Amino acid sequence: MSEIQITYRPADKTSAREFVRWKYPPPYDVYNNPDEKIGDAVHYNIDPANNVHAMFDQADELIGYCSYGQDAQVPGGDYSEEALDIGLMIKPELTGQGMGADFAREVIHNGIRSYSLGKMRVTIAAFNKRAIRTWEKNGFQQTQTFQRINDGMEFVVMVLQFRL
Repeated sequence: MSEIQITYRPADKTSAREFVRWKYPPPYDVYNNPDEKIGDAVHYNIDPANNVHAMFDQADELIGYCSYGQDAQVPGGDYSEEALDIGLMIKPELTGQGMGADFAREVIHNGIRSYSLGKMRVTIAAFNKRAIRTWEKNGFQQTQTFQRINDGMEFVVMVLQFRL
């Protein structure tokens, strides 16, 4: 993946309509948006306050999206320490191919270029061992576990501390 150059653009209606319709197979289908909520999901993702960015490869194909800030937090976690929260979703056809750590590394570098915080944080569903390994490969370490407020789903929080 090192030869892929990722371009970030604020999510717009076109990119958001595409990525909110992505369908992941079980057990990752918890990330799928229900069809009746597609319109709400598009509206949410194009709101600049949510800081969602569409990610495109050199052929201008949508390959993922990420967010920086509060959008990447999950209700129930302790986010009292200052850190840049990161959310990342990769196009379903690109998952499970060993490229996740490279995608995450690129999102980390983009975050470093765009924000000036010395700590980054990700919140991951505890069952998603693939995503946990992805962030571990980039130096993140688990700092807490918690249950999401609305449904009790377990999550882990991982942090990367670095010097600016």
